[in-house]
Amino acid sequence: MVDENNDLPDENKGHQVIEIVPVTRQGEETGQSEGSKKRPLIVAGVIALAVVLIAAVYVIWFRTGRPQTEAKEEIVVSVKVAKAEKDAIAQDISAVGNVVPAEQSTVAASIAAQIRQMGLLKNHVVKKGDLLAVLSSEDLVAQRNEAAANLEEAKLNLQTLRSVTIPQAGAQSDKDISDTKATLDNARAVYERRKILFEKGGISLKELESSRLAMVNAENAYNLALKYAGINRGAVNPNSQAIAAAKIKQSQDRLAALDVQVKRGEIRAPISGIVTDQFQYEGEFASQGAKLLTISDIGTVIVKAQFSDTVVKDLKVGDVVTIFPTQTPDERMTGRVTLISRASDPQSRSVEVWANFGNPRGLLLANGAVSFTVSSKATQDALVVPVAAVTLDATNSDEGTVMVVGRDSIAREKKVKVGIKSGGKIQIVEGINDGETVVIEGNYALPDGTKVEIAEDSKDDKKSDGDDK
Repeated sequence: MVDENNDLPDENKGHQVIEIVPVTRQGEETGQSEGSKKRPLIVAGVIALAVVLIAAVYVIWFRTGRPQTEAKEEIVVSVKVAKAEKDAIAQDISAVGNVVPAEQSTVAASIAAQIRQMGLLKNHVVKKGDLLAVLSSEDLVAQRNEAAANLEEAKLNLQTLRSVTIPQAGAQSDKDISDTKATLDNARAVYERRKILFEKGGISLKELESSRLAMVNAENAYNLALKYAGINRGAVNPNSQAIAAAKIKQSQDRLAALDVQVKRGEIRAPISGIVTDQFQYEGEFASQGAKLLTISDIGTVIVKAQFSDTVVKDLKVGDVVTIFPTQTPDERMTGRVTLISRASDPQSRSVEVWANFGNPRGLLLANGAVSFTVSSKATQDALVVPVAAVTLDATNSDEGTVMVVGRDSIAREKKVKVGIKSGGKIQIVEGINDGETVVIEGNYALPDGTKVEIAEDSKDDKKSDGDDK
């Protein structure tokens, strides 16, 4: 609509002008104005509809207009596989082990003395009986010489007793017996004669009694000589010999004790092995009982390890133990559990486990640390697959899934229950069978029912699959 106020004179601008238009004209102009307004809307709708139609045609062409071969193409995933097979497996439990010599001896000074001779012996190999050190013991040597002299004197005393004193006493006893016997015989003869004279009245009764008394005294002397000789033979002589022999024994014991003391001044190796520690050196004063050296026989060692008491319940004597020496970590050594402690540490709740190992090359160092692995729950005929084949429901779960590849090269998911895990292998308790092919690489997030192909480095496995078929 044209603003008619623009044609009015300036002085009339600002005043309202009312124009009277006939009804018929106004209706025509109104209809014409509405038609003009609808026309752009119709054009826009037509354009929008055209765009929708073009998009629909494009979508239909994109879906149905491609080559037939492209529509039928399916996704094939390259994977690596392995066979589920029967094999021996055991549960591995690891800890840090401490190497202890099977035989070890601490050499100490038996006497208090200065070390007169002892070299630098640490790390030296010694044999049983080798002289290791010499202690000053001159005073003991002097006492030993005195004891030896006393022993010789005691032996001479016994020899003199047996050769001189006892025979001399015997001879004296025999003489006394002979003398008293002669006196008795003479007194008895005198008495018999006087008795006859008394009966004839030749002598008095007093003289007869005197001769009888002399005879009785002679008889008593004779009996005393016999008894004295018997005492000498039965008691005095044996006892004298026993006393002399006891003095000899006493002197021998004293000499032997001093010999031991003197020998203790020479320190000798009690066992064969390596000197692992040296505590004192030449010129120092060694107190009695002071440690001088430690000798360790590391030809055979004991490795001790601490395990949780909840783990030890699965272990037993005879289980296989594997260790790796510190000097050669790539070299493994095997032994067996020889002892499981019956006591648990109250603080750490750990139990000590021992295993013996031969160490002929000295790879295991005394008091060294090694990796200590026990293989328990050994199963000789277990169904195992590589660990990578199993996707566990949780880290410590005994259930999970595996992708099994059938003859149609389709990977299908199967639920499995697992057991022992060791050395890159895991035991399958239930879920799959011996000989089935499982995916070990490419199985993560692999949809069930996916077409797969065996990767190049698994062709040998694929070939064996074909042979099985």
